[in-house]
Amino acid sequence: MATSIVDPPVLLERRNQRFLALAVICLAELLVVLDNTIVNVALPSIGVELATGVSGLQWVVDAYTLTFAGLLLAFGNLGDRYGRRKVMAIGLIGVAVMSVGGALSDSMGAVITARAAMGVFAAAVFPATLALIINIFTDRRERALAIAAWTAMAGFAIAIGPISGGWLLEHFSWHSVFWINVPVALAALIATLLWVPESRSAHVGKLDLPGIALSIAGITLLVWSIIEAPRYGWLSVTTLTAGALGVALLAAFIAWELRTAAPILDMRLFRNRRFSMPALSIAIGYFSMFGFLFLITQYFQGVREYTPLEFGIASLPFAFSVAIGAPVATLLAQRWGTTPVIVFGLLLTGLGLYLGGQVTVDSGYLTDVLPSMVSMALGLAIVQGPATESIMSSLPLNEAGAGSAVNDTTREIGGTLGVAVLGSIVASYYTTRVEPLLDRVPSALMNENQKSLVAASPLSVLELRKRELPAFLESQRENLITAMKSAALQGSHAASLVAAGAVVVCALIVAVFLPWGAAQDGESVLLGWRKSAESPCDQPE
Repeated sequence: MATSIVDPPVLLERRNQRFLALAVICLAELLVVLDNTIVNVALPSIGVELATGVSGLQWVVDAYTLTFAGLLLAFGNLGDRYGRRKVMAIGLIGVAVMSVGGALSDSMGAVITARAAMGVFAAAVFPATLALIINIFTDRRERALAIAAWTAMAGFAIAIGPISGGWLLEHFSWHSVFWINVPVALAALIATLLWVPESRSAHVGKLDLPGIALSIAGITLLVWSIIEAPRYGWLSVTTLTAGALGVALLAAFIAWELRTAAPILDMRLFRNRRFSMPALSIAIGYFSMFGFLFLITQYFQGVREYTPLEFGIASLPFAFSVAIGAPVATLLAQRWGTTPVIVFGLLLTGLGLYLGGQVTVDSGYLTDVLPSMVSMALGLAIVQGPATESIMSSLPLNEAGAGSAVNDTTREIGGTLGVAVLGSIVASYYTTRVEPLLDRVPSALMNENQKSLVAASPLSVLELRKRELPAFLESQRENLITAMKSAALQGSHAASLVAAGAVVVCALIVAVFLPWGAAQDGESVLLGWRKSAESPCDQPE
């Protein structure tokens, strides 16, 4: 039998091309994930200029993540069908265009609409990034390292949002957090067309439009009911009806996916514990992290009164911890197994959340705040890499786009619910404690519109502090600011404990149900699928 010999320089060139493509893919990923968090640091400026409260600010964050999460499965399927690089390129163009729309917005409705549209196109980019990595890196060890780099970039992008946004707001208006996307998207687009190879699946089913519609409607209604609960009341007819309808639609989605011949989300995937348990871990990890980032925005800028740049600098250890933890955890998982590493990461995340729930207005940054952030970030990073590698190793190459979309969807749904649930807990505590105090505030200190803004968001502390007042009103203002900070902290403490409890429960479930040994040969074949070597693989171009 004839054998082919490839010269070492050719092998080196191919290797370099793979890692160049990885760098480009990580740049596209950076853009998408950064959009999830860079807006956080601009929330106080947006809230004051556009006169909105916690609910409006939650929608600025969740409008993006809702459309993003709702369409990841659809675009993962389209990438498998028409070409992942092609779909990713379209997404990059759309993010650039919609970012211009966000930068030119002058009302809360326009900002939320632009953010939702950005989420649509970001959903075209994100599944393609991981699917392309899976197809470019076929060696298991190289693939694990590439996934570790992808994971580290995702976490790093989430964490550097505050520092980049803080620098922009120090020099420009809040509109700059949208403008910055345009050159990055264009650079990523050009590099993608030059250096990233195309791939598509050899076999794809029909596009599941009913499944897409049911999932988006169900998630949106459920999240809306949670975010608006502090406004309408947790037990009001509006909240309960919207929540129940959202749950019913999601139940209908699951029933449809189990019945249809070409589901957008194959529910049978979750029968494989090496797929379902890591997916649960990622969802809960992102639930806690997105909620945590929303809470520390309130804490640093509302309670401690940091400037946006100071907030960004203070959160840098979070970024470094994520960047360090993700690749290390992937290597440890190869040596010790996925389960112990994920369980340890979840428990470390829970510890960080618990410590975060103990901080006060006067807590020391180095002694109290920093340990919480580092523990939270390291824990999340330790979970992400091994969990993602386990999910993707459970699938054949031919299903890389769909598998990547499932992996990404669990993150974004978890993150969306994190902002909704934890943000609403803070809003409920804050509003019920501050509103009675505002009734006793004289009109000379603030008018009714200003009272409404103060009652809606602890971030209004910054605006209240800036106002020049007569000397006899200074003490009243200081008393009100102290009460606002105390109410915000009480809400944050409760939310942190809720998140910590969710993470610890998840760790116990994973410890019990996820196998502790290494995956055996053939265990990565899911529900009768053949390994990629035995089945039609993706078609490169």
